Amino acid sequence: MPESPNPLLSVREVHRRYRRPRTSLFGARPEVHALRGVTFDVAAGQRFGIVGESGSGKSTLIRLLCGLDSPTAGTITFNGRDVGGQPERRLGFLRDEVQVVFQDPMGSLDPRMRVRDIVAEPLARKRGVDVPARVRELLDAVGLPADAADRYPHQFSGGQRQRISIARALAPRPSVLVADEPVSALDVSVRAQILNLLTDLAEAYELTLVFVSHDLAVVRHVCDTIAVMHDGAIVELGPAARVADAPEHPYTQRLVAAVPTIRAALAGRTAADLAHGNPVQENT
Repeated sequence: MPESPNPLLSVREVHRRYRRPRTSLFGARPEVHALRGVTFDVAAGQRFGIVGESGSGKSTLIRLLCGLDSPTAGTITFNGRDVGGQPERRLGFLRDEVQVVFQDPMGSLDPRMRVRDIVAEPLARKRGVDVPARVRELLDAVGLPADAADRYPHQFSGGQRQRISIARALAPRPSVLVADEPVSALDVSVRAQILNLLTDLAEAYELTLVFVSHDLAVVRHVCDTIAVMHDGAIVELGPAARVADAPEHPYTQRLVAAVPTIRAALAGRTAADLAHGNPVQENT
């Protein structure tokens, strides 16, 4: 795929090596080559999917994109500014611009905080923001009632908790939303609702979406571009329809063949039907 002339995110020949703890007192610490020459661009407004099995390097790559780790070699830039290897004090420009929605909503929400405080947390450093109004706006945007603000995370279903996580991620008005396996911990019957919500919000807020998953079928219906990762490298990169429907690399072909048809728990519909139809309603 040709390089974007003005990419929002640019990754060039990135490698990440680290050493595991010793398995014995005198043994050498084994080296892990987690990323091997990864290169790609993400343009503003793009929906970029990263697909791979466990151990493929997805999580390591996401940490680097978010400035939570540094590459051993290569460069990562956001809007032309270097991200890799920068001290935290120089990454202020990145913190509000790139927000993450994690896999486990319960694990990413403080159970001692009310929803209004969870959603407002990223706004603590903002001046001139009407925080209560912003919280109400965000809860409405993710499909939660206004009275949800006074409740605690344990009082919500898994899908609703993920909506809270999404609202918090949107609070500082990011330009990039990274969704790291955002539906894999949810019931099948509510996954499509969250996928639809993410795509709707990406359009409404003009977000660039980086969507990470082990599920090629899900990424196919959310993203316009797919990068397939295997053993720390991108083995295939291209338009979502082409990668998912006519894969060229043998690994991608095996990945496609191994993915069973996903069906909704109640309606017996495929993932494609769910992504474009009327999903089952969540239980409160």
